[in-house]
Amino acid sequence: MSAEIVGAEGLTLAALLTPWIGAPLIWLARGNTNRREAVTLITAVVLVGLVLALYELVAAGARPTLTLVDPLPGLAIAFTVEPLGMLFALIASGLWLVTSVYSIGYMRGHHEENQTRFYIFFALALGATIGLAFSGNLLTLFIFYEALTLSTYPLVTHHGDEAARAGGRTYLGILLSTSIGFLLLAIIVTASYAGTLDFVPGGILAGTAPNWVLGVLLALYVFGIGKAAVMPFHRWLPAAMVAPTPVSALLHAVAVVKAGVFSVLKVVIYVFGIDLVAEIPMSHWLAYVAAATILIASIVALRKDNLKARLAYSTVSQLSYIVLGALLADSWGIVGGAMHIATHAFGKITLFFAAGAIYVASGRTRVSQLRGLGRAMPITMGAFLIGSLSIVGLPPFGGAWSKWFLLFGTLDAGQYVFMAVLLVSSLLNIFYLVSIPMRAFFSAPDPDLAGQGEAPPLCVAALVVTAAGCLALFLFPDALYRLLLPLVGL
Repeated sequence: MSAEIVGAEGLTLAALLTPWIGAPLIWLARGNTNRREAVTLITAVVLVGLVLALYELVAAGARPTLTLVDPLPGLAIAFTVEPLGMLFALIASGLWLVTSVYSIGYMRGHHEENQTRFYIFFALALGATIGLAFSGNLLTLFIFYEALTLSTYPLVTHHGDEAARAGGRTYLGILLSTSIGFLLLAIIVTASYAGTLDFVPGGILAGTAPNWVLGVLLALYVFGIGKAAVMPFHRWLPAAMVAPTPVSALLHAVAVVKAGVFSVLKVVIYVFGIDLVAEIPMSHWLAYVAAATILIASIVALRKDNLKARLAYSTVSQLSYIVLGALLADSWGIVGGAMHIATHAFGKITLFFAAGAIYVASGRTRVSQLRGLGRAMPITMGAFLIGSLSIVGLPPFGGAWSKWFLLFGTLDAGQYVFMAVLLVSSLLNIFYLVSIPMRAFFSAPDPDLAGQGEAPPLCVAALVVTAAGCLALFLFPDALYRLLLPLVGL
Protein backbone atom coordinates (compact mmCIF):
# COMPACT_ATOMS: atom_id res chain seq x y z
CA MET A 1 0.00 0.00 0.00
CA SER A 2 1.50 3.33 -1.06
CA ALA A 3 2.17 6.17 1.36
CA GLU A 4 -0.34 8.30 -0.57
CA ILE A 5 -3.14 5.76 0.03
CA VAL A 6 -2.21 5.45 3.71
CA GLY A 7 -2.24 9.23 3.96
CA ALA A 8 -5.66 9.48 2.33
CA GLU A 9 -7.09 6.81 4.65
CA GLY A 10 -5.53 8.54 7.64
CA LEU A 11 -7.02 11.90 6.66
CA THR A 12 -10.44 10.30 6.17
CA LEU A 13 -10.32 8.59 9.56
CA ALA A 14 -9.09 11.76 11.26
CA ALA A 15 -11.90 13.83 9.72
CA LEU A 16 -14.47 11.25 10.83
CA LEU A 17 -13.15 11.10 14.39
CA THR A 18 -12.38 14.77 15.08
CA PRO A 19 -15.90 15.90 16.11
CA TRP A 20 -16.40 12.74 18.20
CA ILE A 21 -13.13 13.44 20.02
CA GLY A 22 -14.02 17.11 20.41
CA ALA A 23 -17.33 16.32 22.18
CA PRO A 24 -15.82 14.74 25.34
CA LEU A 25 -13.06 17.38 25.39
CA ILE A 26 -15.78 20.05 25.49
CA TRP A 27 -17.32 18.24 28.46
CA LEU A 28 -13.98 18.10 30.25
CA ALA A 29 -13.62 21.88 29.76
CA ARG A 30 -17.11 22.58 31.12
CA GLY A 31 -15.81 24.31 34.27
CA ASN A 32 -14.28 27.18 32.31
CA THR A 33 -16.43 28.98 29.73
CA ASN A 34 -13.51 30.38 27.74
CA ARG A 35 -11.71 27.03 27.68
CA ARG A 36 -14.87 25.20 26.60
CA GLU A 37 -15.46 27.60 23.73
CA ALA A 38 -11.79 27.44 22.75
CA VAL A 39 -12.04 23.64 22.50
CA THR A 40 -15.12 24.04 20.30
CA LEU A 41 -13.33 26.45 17.97
CA ILE A 42 -10.12 24.41 17.83
CA THR A 43 -12.09 21.25 16.99
CA ALA A 44 -13.92 23.09 14.22
CA VAL A 45 -10.66 24.51 12.80
CA VAL A 46 -8.99 21.08 12.81
CA LEU A 47 -11.97 19.55 11.00
CA VAL A 48 -11.93 22.27 8.35
CA GLY A 49 -8.22 21.68 7.78
CA LEU A 50 -8.66 17.93 7.38
CA VAL A 51 -11.59 18.34 4.98
CA LEU A 52 -9.62 20.85 2.89
CA ALA A 53 -6.72 18.39 2.70
CA LEU A 54 -9.12 15.72 1.46
CA TYR A 55 -10.57 18.19 -1.05
CA GLU A 56 -7.15 18.57 -2.66
CA LEU A 57 -7.02 14.80 -3.18
CA VAL A 58 -10.57 14.50 -4.52
CA ALA A 59 -10.15 17.48 -6.85
CA ALA A 60 -7.07 15.75 -8.27
CA GLY A 61 -9.14 12.63 -9.03
CA ALA A 62 -8.49 10.51 -5.94
CA ARG A 63 -11.31 8.69 -4.16
CA PRO A 64 -10.05 7.93 -0.62
CA THR A 65 -11.68 4.82 0.84
CA LEU A 66 -11.77 3.37 4.33
CA THR A 67 -13.46 0.28 5.80
CA LEU A 68 -13.94 0.33 9.55
CA VAL A 69 -15.88 -2.90 10.12
CA ASP A 70 -16.72 -5.72 7.72
CA PRO A 71 -18.65 -8.30 9.80
CA LEU A 72 -20.50 -9.88 6.86
CA PRO A 73 -20.02 -9.73 3.08
CA GLY A 74 -21.82 -6.67 1.76
CA LEU A 75 -22.48 -5.22 5.23
CA ALA A 76 -19.37 -3.16 5.82
CA ILE A 77 -19.19 0.16 7.61
CA ALA A 78 -17.22 1.81 4.84
CA PHE A 79 -16.43 5.27 3.57
CA THR A 80 -15.55 6.72 0.18
CA VAL A 81 -14.76 10.41 -0.31
CA GLU A 82 -16.29 11.30 -3.68
CA PRO A 83 -17.23 14.73 -5.14
CA LEU A 84 -20.80 15.00 -3.79
CA GLY A 85 -19.79 13.96 -0.28
CA MET A 86 -16.79 16.25 -0.50
CA LEU A 87 -19.09 19.18 -1.28
CA PHE A 88 -21.34 18.37 1.68
CA ALA A 89 -18.38 17.97 4.05
CA LEU A 90 -16.86 21.28 2.94
CA ILE A 91 -20.12 23.12 3.57
CA ALA A 92 -20.90 21.45 6.90
CA SER A 93 -17.40 21.79 8.35
CA GLY A 94 -16.84 25.34 7.12
CA LEU A 95 -20.17 26.61 8.34
CA TRP A 96 -19.75 24.77 11.67
CA LEU A 97 -16.72 26.95 12.31
CA VAL A 98 -18.64 30.14 11.44
CA THR A 99 -21.65 29.01 13.48
CA SER A 100 -19.43 28.23 16.46
CA VAL A 101 -18.26 31.85 16.44
CA TYR A 102 -21.86 33.03 16.08
CA SER A 103 -23.02 30.69 18.85
CA ILE A 104 -20.58 32.17 21.36
CA GLY A 105 -22.00 35.64 20.78
CA TYR A 106 -25.60 34.42 20.71
CA MET A 107 -25.49 32.06 23.70
CA ARG A 108 -23.67 34.63 25.85
CA GLY A 109 -25.77 37.54 24.64
CA HIS A 110 -29.01 35.70 25.28
CA HIS A 111 -27.76 34.12 28.54
CA GLU A 112 -28.79 30.63 27.43
CA GLU A 113 -28.71 27.78 29.94
CA ASN A 114 -27.07 24.36 29.38
CA GLN A 115 -24.44 25.77 27.03
CA THR A 116 -22.01 22.89 27.55
CA ARG A 117 -24.65 20.37 26.50
CA PHE A 118 -25.38 22.55 23.49
CA TYR A 119 -21.76 22.53 22.28
CA ILE A 120 -21.34 18.80 22.94
CA PHE A 121 -24.35 17.78 20.86
CA PHE A 122 -23.37 20.26 18.17
CA ALA A 123 -20.06 18.40 17.85
CA LEU A 124 -21.77 15.00 17.83
CA ALA A 125 -24.16 16.19 15.13
CA LEU A 126 -21.22 17.31 12.98
CA GLY A 127 -19.58 13.94 13.51
CA ALA A 128 -22.70 12.24 12.20
CA THR A 129 -22.82 14.67 9.26
CA ILE A 130 -19.25 13.91 8.20
CA GLY A 131 -19.94 10.17 8.48
CA LEU A 132 -23.00 10.60 6.29
CA ALA A 133 -21.11 12.72 3.76
CA PHE A 134 -18.33 10.14 3.36
CA SER A 135 -20.58 7.04 3.47
CA GLY A 136 -19.51 4.39 0.98
CA ASN A 137 -22.72 2.34 0.98
CA LEU A 138 -26.36 2.48 1.98
CA LEU A 139 -25.80 0.77 5.34
CA THR A 140 -23.25 3.36 6.42
CA LEU A 141 -25.48 6.17 5.15
CA PHE A 142 -28.44 4.82 7.15
CA ILE A 143 -26.43 4.49 10.38
CA PHE A 144 -25.15 8.06 10.27
CA TYR A 145 -28.49 9.40 9.01
CA GLU A 146 -30.10 8.03 12.16
CA ALA A 147 -27.20 9.20 14.33
CA LEU A 148 -27.77 12.71 13.01
CA THR A 149 -31.47 12.56 13.94
CA LEU A 150 -30.74 11.37 17.48
CA SER A 151 -27.85 13.75 18.13
CA THR A 152 -29.86 16.80 17.03
CA TYR A 153 -32.93 15.97 19.14
CA PRO A 154 -31.38 17.45 22.34
CA LEU A 155 -30.56 20.59 20.36
CA VAL A 156 -34.12 20.96 19.11
CA THR A 157 -35.46 20.54 22.66
CA HIS A 158 -32.70 22.68 24.20
CA HIS A 159 -35.03 25.12 25.98
CA GLY A 160 -36.83 22.29 27.77
CA ASP A 161 -40.26 23.98 27.84
CA GLU A 162 -43.52 22.51 26.56
CA ALA A 163 -43.12 24.12 23.13
CA ALA A 164 -39.63 22.62 22.79
CA ARG A 165 -40.82 19.18 23.87
CA ALA A 166 -43.76 19.31 21.44
CA GLY A 167 -41.50 20.41 18.60
CA GLY A 168 -39.04 17.66 19.50
CA ARG A 169 -41.76 15.00 19.43
CA THR A 170 -42.81 16.08 15.95
CA TYR A 171 -39.19 16.25 14.83
CA LEU A 172 -38.26 12.81 16.13
CA GLY A 173 -41.58 11.18 15.23
CA ILE A 174 -41.58 12.14 11.56
CA LEU A 175 -37.88 11.57 10.92
CA LEU A 176 -37.75 8.16 12.64
CA SER A 177 -41.03 6.90 11.21
CA THR A 178 -40.07 7.78 7.64
CA SER A 179 -36.55 6.40 7.92
CA ILE A 180 -37.57 3.13 9.56
CA GLY A 181 -40.85 2.67 7.71
CA PHE A 182 -39.69 3.65 4.20
CA LEU A 183 -35.92 4.17 3.95
CA LEU A 184 -34.89 1.00 5.76
CA LEU A 185 -37.41 -1.00 3.73
CA ALA A 186 -35.99 0.51 0.53
CA ILE A 187 -32.46 -0.47 1.56
CA ILE A 188 -33.54 -4.06 2.27
CA VAL A 189 -35.32 -4.30 -1.10
CA THR A 190 -32.26 -2.84 -2.85
CA ALA A 191 -30.02 -5.46 -1.26
CA SER A 192 -32.37 -8.26 -2.33
CA TYR A 193 -32.45 -7.14 -5.97
CA ALA A 194 -28.93 -5.77 -6.48
CA GLY A 195 -27.02 -8.07 -4.13
CA THR A 196 -24.98 -5.13 -2.84
CA LEU A 197 -25.44 -1.87 -0.97
CA ASP A 198 -22.31 -0.19 -2.33
CA PHE A 199 -22.48 3.20 -4.01
CA VAL A 200 -21.34 2.65 -7.60
CA PRO A 201 -21.12 5.33 -10.33
CA GLY A 202 -23.94 4.60 -12.77
CA GLY A 203 -25.97 2.73 -10.15
CA ILE A 204 -26.53 -0.87 -9.08
CA LEU A 205 -30.19 -1.45 -9.96
CA ALA A 206 -30.29 -1.38 -13.77
CA GLY A 207 -31.86 -4.58 -15.13
CA THR A 208 -32.59 -6.01 -11.69
CA ALA A 209 -36.39 -5.51 -11.61
CA PRO A 210 -39.32 -4.21 -13.69
CA ASN A 211 -39.61 -0.45 -13.94
CA TRP A 212 -42.79 -0.35 -11.85
CA VAL A 213 -40.97 -2.08 -8.99
CA LEU A 214 -38.05 0.30 -9.30
CA GLY A 215 -40.53 3.21 -9.37
CA VAL A 216 -42.04 2.11 -6.06
CA LEU A 217 -38.53 1.71 -4.69
CA LEU A 218 -37.60 5.24 -5.80
CA ALA A 219 -40.71 6.59 -4.06
CA LEU A 220 -39.70 4.78 -0.86
CA TYR A 221 -36.35 6.53 -0.99
CA VAL A 222 -37.75 10.00 -1.74
CA PHE A 223 -40.31 9.87 1.07
CA GLY A 224 -38.17 7.73 3.38
CA ILE A 225 -35.46 10.36 3.38
CA GLY A 226 -37.67 12.59 5.50
CA LYS A 227 -34.92 15.15 6.03
CA ALA A 228 -35.48 16.25 2.41
CA ALA A 229 -38.85 17.60 3.67
CA VAL A 230 -40.86 16.65 0.58
CA MET A 231 -44.53 17.17 1.36
CA PRO A 232 -46.40 15.70 3.19
CA PHE A 233 -43.39 14.72 5.38
CA HIS A 234 -42.19 18.29 6.00
CA ARG A 235 -43.75 19.34 9.29
CA TRP A 236 -40.71 18.36 11.35
CA LEU A 237 -38.78 21.30 9.89
CA PRO A 238 -41.02 24.19 11.02
CA ALA A 239 -41.60 22.30 14.30
CA ALA A 240 -37.83 22.33 14.91
CA MET A 241 -37.73 26.13 14.83
CA VAL A 242 -38.32 26.08 18.60
CA ALA A 243 -34.57 25.44 18.86
CA PRO A 244 -32.07 28.26 19.54
CA THR A 245 -31.20 30.19 16.39
CA PRO A 246 -27.68 28.71 16.00
CA VAL A 247 -29.34 25.28 15.81
CA SER A 248 -31.83 26.52 13.26
CA ALA A 249 -29.01 28.15 11.32
CA LEU A 250 -26.59 25.25 10.93
CA LEU A 251 -28.66 22.13 11.47
CA HIS A 252 -31.87 23.26 9.77
CA ALA A 253 -30.32 25.42 7.07
CA VAL A 254 -27.27 23.23 6.47
CA ALA A 255 -26.55 19.91 8.15
CA VAL A 256 -29.91 18.19 8.74
CA VAL A 257 -31.87 19.43 5.74
CA LYS A 258 -28.89 19.15 3.43
CA ALA A 259 -28.33 15.61 4.71
CA GLY A 260 -31.76 14.85 3.26
CA VAL A 261 -31.29 16.26 -0.21
CA PHE A 262 -27.69 15.02 -0.29
CA SER A 263 -29.00 11.51 0.37
CA VAL A 264 -31.60 11.82 -2.40
CA LEU A 265 -28.91 12.89 -4.86
CA LYS A 266 -26.60 10.11 -3.69
CA VAL A 267 -29.31 7.49 -4.21
CA VAL A 268 -30.19 8.82 -7.68
CA ILE A 269 -26.56 8.94 -8.84
CA TYR A 270 -25.04 5.88 -7.15
CA VAL A 271 -27.94 3.47 -6.53
CA PHE A 272 -30.28 3.99 -9.49
CA GLY A 273 -28.09 5.86 -11.95
CA ILE A 274 -29.26 8.89 -13.91
CA ASP A 275 -30.11 6.89 -17.05
CA LEU A 276 -32.31 4.45 -15.14
CA VAL A 277 -34.18 7.23 -13.31
CA ALA A 278 -34.95 8.81 -16.70
CA GLU A 279 -36.60 5.54 -17.78
CA ILE A 280 -38.80 5.11 -14.69
CA PRO A 281 -42.25 6.70 -15.13
CA MET A 282 -42.61 7.15 -11.37
CA SER A 283 -39.72 9.65 -11.36
CA HIS A 284 -41.87 12.03 -13.41
CA TRP A 285 -44.72 11.87 -10.89
CA LEU A 286 -42.34 12.31 -7.99
CA ALA A 287 -40.94 15.38 -9.74
CA TYR A 288 -44.48 16.81 -9.73
CA VAL A 289 -44.64 16.21 -5.97
CA ALA A 290 -41.37 18.12 -5.57
CA ALA A 291 -42.72 20.92 -7.80
CA ALA A 292 -45.90 21.11 -5.71
CA THR A 293 -43.79 21.30 -2.55
CA ILE A 294 -41.85 24.21 -4.04
CA LEU A 295 -44.98 26.23 -4.75
CA ILE A 296 -47.11 25.29 -1.74
CA ALA A 297 -44.33 25.95 0.76
CA SER A 298 -43.63 29.32 -0.90
CA ILE A 299 -47.28 30.32 -0.55
CA VAL A 300 -47.32 29.22 3.10
CA ALA A 301 -44.14 31.24 3.73
CA LEU A 302 -45.91 34.34 2.40
CA ARG A 303 -48.54 33.98 5.12
CA LYS A 304 -46.14 33.58 8.06
CA ASP A 305 -45.50 36.61 10.24
CA ASN A 306 -43.08 34.79 12.55
CA LEU A 307 -39.67 35.33 10.97
CA LYS A 308 -38.19 31.90 11.72
CA ALA A 309 -41.39 30.16 10.57
CA ARG A 310 -41.20 32.06 7.27
CA LEU A 311 -37.59 31.01 6.84
CA ALA A 312 -38.51 27.41 7.71
CA TYR A 313 -41.13 27.16 4.96
CA SER A 314 -38.73 28.88 2.58
CA THR A 315 -36.30 26.04 3.33
CA VAL A 316 -38.99 23.42 2.64
CA SER A 317 -39.48 25.02 -0.77
CA GLN A 318 -35.79 25.39 -1.59
CA LEU A 319 -34.97 21.79 -0.65
CA SER A 320 -37.36 20.55 -3.30
CA TYR A 321 -35.41 22.51 -5.91
CA ILE A 322 -32.64 19.98 -5.25
CA VAL A 323 -35.01 16.99 -5.23
CA LEU A 324 -36.49 18.21 -8.52
CA GLY A 325 -33.00 18.59 -10.00
CA ALA A 326 -32.25 14.98 -9.06
CA LEU A 327 -35.52 13.64 -10.50
CA LEU A 328 -35.04 15.46 -13.80
CA ALA A 329 -32.41 12.78 -14.43
CA ASP A 330 -30.49 15.28 -16.50
CA SER A 331 -26.82 16.17 -16.15
CA TRP A 332 -27.47 19.88 -15.67
CA GLY A 333 -30.27 19.21 -13.21
CA ILE A 334 -27.89 17.08 -11.12
CA VAL A 335 -25.13 19.73 -11.24
CA GLY A 336 -27.62 22.50 -10.45
CA GLY A 337 -29.17 20.55 -7.59
CA ALA A 338 -25.77 19.76 -6.07
CA MET A 339 -24.63 23.35 -6.48
CA HIS A 340 -27.85 24.54 -4.81
CA ILE A 341 -26.79 22.63 -1.70
CA ALA A 342 -23.93 25.11 -1.37
CA THR A 343 -25.59 28.32 -2.52
CA HIS A 344 -28.75 27.81 -0.47
CA ALA A 345 -26.67 26.90 2.58
CA PHE A 346 -24.83 30.22 2.53
CA GLY A 347 -27.93 32.25 1.74
CA LYS A 348 -30.18 30.62 4.32
CA ILE A 349 -27.64 30.52 7.13
CA THR A 350 -27.16 34.26 6.61
CA LEU A 351 -30.91 34.77 7.02
CA PHE A 352 -31.03 32.68 10.20
CA PHE A 353 -27.99 34.47 11.61
CA ALA A 354 -29.74 37.77 10.94
CA ALA A 355 -32.96 36.53 12.56
CA GLY A 356 -31.01 35.50 15.67
CA ALA A 357 -29.14 38.80 15.77
CA ILE A 358 -32.44 40.68 15.59
CA TYR A 359 -33.82 38.60 18.45
CA VAL A 360 -30.74 39.03 20.67
CA ALA A 361 -30.55 42.78 20.05
CA SER A 362 -34.24 43.72 20.07
CA GLY A 363 -36.28 40.71 21.16
CA ARG A 364 -38.32 40.93 17.94
CA THR A 365 -39.45 37.75 16.23
CA ARG A 366 -42.16 38.89 13.78
CA VAL A 367 -41.85 40.38 10.32
CA SER A 368 -44.48 42.97 11.20
CA GLN A 369 -42.21 44.24 14.00
CA LEU A 370 -39.27 45.03 11.72
CA ARG A 371 -40.41 48.39 10.30
CA GLY A 372 -37.48 50.77 10.24
CA LEU A 373 -35.10 48.25 11.84
CA GLY A 374 -32.63 48.69 8.97
CA ARG A 375 -31.70 52.12 10.30
CA ALA A 376 -30.91 50.70 13.74
CA MET A 377 -29.24 47.48 12.50
CA PRO A 378 -27.92 48.30 9.00
CA ILE A 379 -25.25 45.58 8.90
CA THR A 380 -27.67 42.84 9.95
CA MET A 381 -30.42 43.90 7.56
CA GLY A 382 -27.91 44.47 4.75
CA ALA A 383 -26.71 40.89 5.19
CA PHE A 384 -30.34 39.75 5.23
CA LEU A 385 -30.87 41.48 1.89
CA ILE A 386 -27.80 39.75 0.40
CA GLY A 387 -28.93 36.33 1.62
CA SER A 388 -32.42 36.97 0.23
CA LEU A 389 -31.15 38.03 -3.20
CA SER A 390 -28.94 34.94 -3.36
CA ILE A 391 -31.87 32.65 -2.62
CA VAL A 392 -33.99 34.48 -5.21
CA GLY A 393 -31.21 33.72 -7.69
CA LEU A 394 -30.15 37.22 -8.70
CA PRO A 395 -26.57 38.17 -9.65
CA PRO A 396 -24.05 38.89 -8.26
CA PHE A 397 -24.81 36.22 -5.65
CA GLY A 398 -24.24 32.46 -5.67
CA GLY A 399 -27.86 31.36 -6.02
CA ALA A 400 -27.84 32.72 -9.57
CA TRP A 401 -25.57 29.87 -10.71
CA SER A 402 -27.46 26.99 -9.12
CA LYS A 403 -30.82 28.28 -10.35
CA TRP A 404 -29.37 28.84 -13.82
CA PHE A 405 -28.21 25.22 -14.05
CA LEU A 406 -31.54 23.96 -12.69
CA LEU A 407 -33.41 26.01 -15.30
CA PHE A 408 -31.05 24.75 -17.99
CA GLY A 409 -31.74 21.21 -16.77
CA THR A 410 -35.50 21.65 -17.20
CA LEU A 411 -34.91 23.07 -20.68
CA ASP A 412 -32.53 20.27 -21.65
CA ALA A 413 -35.03 17.67 -20.39
CA GLY A 414 -37.92 19.37 -22.18
CA GLN A 415 -39.78 19.87 -18.88
CA TYR A 416 -41.22 23.35 -19.41
CA VAL A 417 -43.78 22.98 -16.61
CA PHE A 418 -40.96 22.58 -14.12
CA MET A 419 -39.17 25.57 -15.63
CA ALA A 420 -42.30 27.63 -15.00
CA VAL A 421 -42.45 26.33 -11.41
CA LEU A 422 -38.88 27.48 -10.75
CA LEU A 423 -39.55 30.92 -12.23
CA VAL A 424 -42.82 31.44 -10.36
CA SER A 425 -41.18 30.29 -7.14
CA SER A 426 -38.36 32.81 -7.61
CA LEU A 427 -40.96 35.57 -7.90
CA LEU A 428 -42.56 34.34 -4.68
CA ASN A 429 -39.10 34.40 -3.07
CA ILE A 430 -38.98 38.12 -3.76
CA PHE A 431 -42.32 38.70 -2.06
CA TYR A 432 -41.65 36.72 1.11
CA LEU A 433 -37.90 37.41 1.55
CA VAL A 434 -36.83 40.65 -0.14
CA SER A 435 -39.88 42.46 1.24
CA ILE A 436 -38.44 42.03 4.76
CA PRO A 437 -35.30 44.21 4.35
CA MET A 438 -37.32 46.61 2.20
CA ARG A 439 -39.71 47.05 5.13
CA ALA A 440 -36.74 47.43 7.47
CA PHE A 441 -34.97 50.09 5.39
CA PHE A 442 -37.79 52.09 3.86
CA SER A 443 -40.63 52.04 6.42
CA ALA A 444 -40.97 54.69 9.07
CA PRO A 445 -39.01 53.57 12.14
CA ASP A 446 -40.81 52.29 15.20
CA PRO A 447 -40.37 54.78 18.08
CA ASP A 448 -39.39 51.87 20.32
CA LEU A 449 -36.21 51.46 18.23
CA ALA A 450 -34.67 54.62 19.63
CA GLY A 451 -31.18 53.75 20.83
CA GLN A 452 -31.33 50.28 19.26
CA GLY A 453 -28.00 48.95 17.96
CA GLU A 454 -26.48 45.84 16.42
CA ALA A 455 -26.21 42.42 18.07
CA PRO A 456 -23.00 41.29 19.85
CA PRO A 457 -19.91 41.62 17.60
CA LEU A 458 -19.40 37.87 17.16
CA CYS A 459 -22.95 37.49 15.81
CA VAL A 460 -22.46 40.38 13.39
CA ALA A 461 -19.04 39.10 12.27
CA ALA A 462 -20.47 35.65 11.46
CA LEU A 463 -23.33 36.95 9.34
CA VAL A 464 -20.96 39.28 7.46
CA VAL A 465 -18.76 36.27 6.62
CA THR A 466 -21.66 34.18 5.31
CA ALA A 467 -23.06 37.14 3.35
CA ALA A 468 -19.61 37.55 1.77
CA GLY A 469 -19.74 33.83 0.97
CA CYS A 470 -22.89 34.43 -1.09
CA LEU A 471 -20.90 36.90 -3.21
CA ALA A 472 -17.83 34.67 -3.40
CA LEU A 473 -19.87 31.74 -4.73
CA PHE A 474 -20.95 33.92 -7.65
CA LEU A 475 -17.53 35.38 -8.39
CA PHE A 476 -15.55 32.13 -8.01
CA PRO A 477 -17.81 29.22 -9.01
CA ASP A 478 -15.20 27.27 -10.98
CA ALA A 479 -13.83 25.17 -8.12
CA LEU A 480 -17.35 24.08 -7.17
CA TYR A 481 -18.35 23.48 -10.80
CA ARG A 482 -15.25 21.39 -11.58
CA LEU A 483 -15.72 19.36 -8.42
CA LEU A 484 -19.27 18.39 -9.44
CA LEU A 485 -18.77 17.59 -13.13
CA PRO A 486 -17.51 14.03 -12.47
CA LEU A 487 -20.93 13.24 -10.94
CA VAL A 488 -22.39 13.29 -14.46
CA GLY A 489 -19.36 11.88 -16.27
CA LEU A 490 -18.10 15.22 -17.61
